[in-house]
Amino acid sequence: MASSVNMDPDVARRLFEEGATLVFLGVPQGTELGIDCKSWQVGPRFRGVKMIPPGLHFLHYCSVNSPSCGNEVGPKTGLFLTLKPREILLANWDPKEEDLNFSASQNEEEVTRIRATLKELDPFLGPYPYEVMRKWVSLTDHLNEEMAQNLQPLSGRVCSFSDVVPEVHFKHTKDRAEQPRNDTACQNMKEGLDRLPKMKQRDGTELRFSVIPKKTYPPGATPAQITQCSMDLSYALETVLEKYYKLQPLSLLGELQFAFVCFLIGNVYEGFEHWKCLLALLCRSEDSICKRKDLYLGLIAVLYHQLGEIPPDFFVDIVSQNNFLTTTLQEFFQFTSGPGVDSTLRKRADKFKAHLTKKFCWDFEADLDDCAPVVVELPEGVTLD
Repeated sequence: MASSVNMDPDVARRLFEEGATLVFLGVPQGTELGIDCKSWQVGPRFRGVKMIPPGLHFLHYCSVNSPSCGNEVGPKTGLFLTLKPREILLANWDPKEEDLNFSASQNEEEVTRIRATLKELDPFLGPYPYEVMRKWVSLTDHLNEEMAQNLQPLSGRVCSFSDVVPEVHFKHTKDRAEQPRNDTACQNMKEGLDRLPKMKQRDGTELRFSVIPKKTYPPGATPAQITQCSMDLSYALETVLEKYYKLQPLSLLGELQFAFVCFLIGNVYEGFEHWKCLLALLCRSEDSICKRKDLYLGLIAVLYHQLGEIPPDFFVDIVSQNNFLTTTLQEFFQFTSGPGVDSTLRKRADKFKAHLTKKFCWDFEADLDDCAPVVVELPEGVTLD
């Protein structure tokens, strides 16, 4: 691995003196490994990455079978790291788990030994891909160490493939034999799926996102209020901000960025689903748009960089499913052009809409179906005669 862009000599010297170093021992040749927005295939001489700018980074890797087994790529694993100036982080490859083990970094003697031999290791260390630094910062400028630690799984690993276990664990064959069985052939897919054991994610492997309330209206709401809160999600948004980000509302944008990085770089579909939910919550909150200028100016900047990084085919295959993105942003642009919206926010939104229209040829002028029926969930005990 090597950096493909010539670095400014002053920057290179500063990173050489102040940059952090990741030392990886025993990583099999052919393993796909990357940091932030760039990845490589590990060669026979690879021992780690040097000249890493201090701060938050996303390390990601996946094992690859030998050519005789078809060069199949395993699920991607990632973890967020916050590196200090001149820090050395040491990890050994665990062939059984096909994962990096960082326990050696807790051994001060071992780290001291590595630091003493860093000069000899230098030819085997690839330089940090500084050409992607600006892109990485633009995708994570609202995300910090504390937030990344709070959002990533307790296991410390962000995995593209969920680690699942049965909801009910049967320790003995006798227990399993006593479960109801039906030996007749399945009549359809649903019946077959119903017979499978119910599974759940293994404790400690779940991403710990904010919980978006399913009920978007306050307790005791009238049918009219329920309808209003279904059209304007401000109550639900303010509930999330009050519970998770009361002192720093803009930190919600950090969670939006965390989910996006997990999806785009970590290949975690759950990250995309949460990104989509957060985006819908933010864009469909008319009252909050009028009250929280700074949050929405930040949202436009975040989306500008995120949408610039999604590969074009993603819009065809995933992001544009049911026109989610265009319809959600269309509602947002309608709200930002309404009365009571700060003039700076309105102008910024207009420029963003023009940018998206030109770059992606999206039509935000089509009429929304205002006459579509709204499904209203009535409070318990309330009926309509």
